[in-house]
Amino acid sequence: MASRSTQILEAAARVIARRGVRGLRVEELAAEAGVSTALIYYHFKDRTGILRQTLEFISDRAERYTTEVDPGAEPLTPREVLDRTLLLELQDSVEVRENSSAWGELRASAVFDEVLREDLARSTLTWVQEVAALLGQVRPMAPAVALTATAERLTALLEGLSMRWLSGTLQIAHARSLMSEAIDAEIARLGD
Repeated sequence: MASRSTQILEAAARVIARRGVRGLRVEELAAEAGVSTALIYYHFKDRTGILRQTLEFISDRAERYTTEVDPGAEPLTPREVLDRTLLLELQDSVEVRENSSAWGELRASAVFDEVLREDLARSTLTWVQEVAALLGQVRPMAPAVALTATAERLTALLEGLSMRWLSGTLQIAHARSLMSEAIDAEIARLGD
């Protein structure tokens, strides 16, 4: 069974995905999580604490569902790991839809919230660095600055494709195809 704080964070991700950051009310979050508002304040102190921890939670959850591998499966090549990591952000599951929607809502709110903007910048930087490291395994001779720039382009494209898919303006198969083509182009650009 999930801990109370995890239970609250799962509920916060659902509420933010559905209603946005501005629509997040502690009372509604408590009802969604099946806990008291006092327990939410005990774990998170205030609304900012809830938002910060939810951002961390969805980042951690995304890392989990993009890196889980079957222990009995054959090892993946570095390129397969890269493809899998990025393309699993475009899968039609409740968890991914919720995560991607909540991430988009938090990103939009960060425009007006400096504290959230700083937290989001750190999370984004971590994601870019992780993708750059994967790219470095695919193209070990590529300069670090090129790997980082490539990772920034790919993660930004992935966020945009995800939002278009989630909003119904792009079919998921087409979004995945566009992402695959971009990965191919970016790896070719890095050279051998």
